[in-house]
Amino acid sequence: MRLPVEIKAFSLPFAEQIEFFRRKLNLPTQSWADIYREQHDWAFVVAGANRNDLVADFRTAIDKAISEGTTLAEFREDFDNIVAKHGWSYNGGRNWRSRVIYETNLNSSYMAGRYQQMLSVSARRPFWRYVHSGSENPRLDHLSWNNLVLRYDDPWWQTHYPPCGWGCDCRVQALNERDMQRMGLQLGEAPAMEWETREIGKRSPNGPTTVRVPKGVDPGFEHVPGQSRLESAVPKKRTAPPLPGTSESIVPNTRARDVLPRPRSLPNSNLSNTESFLQEFGATPEQPAVFSDAVGERVVVGNQMFATAQRLDPQQLQLLSQTLKLPDEIWTFIEWHEQSNSSTVRRRYLARLMLPGNAQPVSVVFELGSDGWTAITSLTDATLAIEDMRVGVRLFARGE
Repeated sequence: MRLPVEIKAFSLPFAEQIEFFRRKLNLPTQSWADIYREQHDWAFVVAGANRNDLVADFRTAIDKAISEGTTLAEFREDFDNIVAKHGWSYNGGRNWRSRVIYETNLNSSYMAGRYQQMLSVSARRPFWRYVHSGSENPRLDHLSWNNLVLRYDDPWWQTHYPPCGWGCDCRVQALNERDMQRMGLQLGEAPAMEWETREIGKRSPNGPTTVRVPKGVDPGFEHVPGQSRLESAVPKKRTAPPLPGTSESIVPNTRARDVLPRPRSLPNSNLSNTESFLQEFGATPEQPAVFSDAVGERVVVGNQMFATAQRLDPQQLQLLSQTLKLPDEIWTFIEWHEQSNSSTVRRRYLARLMLPGNAQPVSVVFELGSDGWTAITSLTDATLAIEDMRVGVRLFARGE
């Protein structure tokens, strides 16, 4: 039996879902095909709502539905008020059109948020299970995918991550080995891809367009909601090195008075290139991953980190990986840019690691801000230099 709309899972909001929706920009359109696929990660649209004030009012109503968990019946009251206020003439019946606006926005934002959450635990829960909605009138293709289990990085998810069509309430569940055994599931193989040619945008001012989509997936839904947003969050390499604590640009300029924990040995690792570095965090060259650091802050790790970086050798990659995973300390501060009269909040990861055969530890400084990342993986006077980096507000200290 299908759950009533009022208690569907995607009517229960969470932070990633709300953030995904609120970062969208309002965009008036003539047709639903005016923007396509991952462009919906960036723009809030209502097909045929071609005036800024009309789109803004719908934006407010959907934001309330997502953040407060309001029901379809409550949204329809807002829908009626907006239509009356603006004299909007729309296509289709009132119940159908209001449901499409409500469910499409709530479902896509919910699954975008879930995508980010599941990627953050992909190292511990690498198996993704397709879960059919249980609709009384199911799409047979969607029903055939029920209980299909594939790894999170299987290419099939790039075109079949739900929602897979208008009104699709399917979802994905992240599992570990124990879950698989308990549920009697096995890792499967992606179904063979069958492509169909479809025509969209018949009412668009630009005329119809022909697209190719996998069988069973509606045009415009053959992508992962939120993935393009996640890719854009991968920090790029910046050229400027970390500033020492003596710089007047760092606020607050409060320095540590205690000592760092004893250096630890660099663990054995098979890191040989950037691809193996990405695998340490559950990412691939094609798919970024969300990593939670020692204080729970999320860091998006992806191939774009190395797009402009000088080639790093395996030892440097291993040092960076260990510093992110288990730093000695994490500091945060504001760097003030006098010339532009602006500031950047930075987070700094510090570690001292013993390399095999070395008598002295190597200090590692990894720094992250809105303008990218930078790092130092070897310093001439390791102990003194890393002391200069212990500045700002300390968020984390590793115990002995």
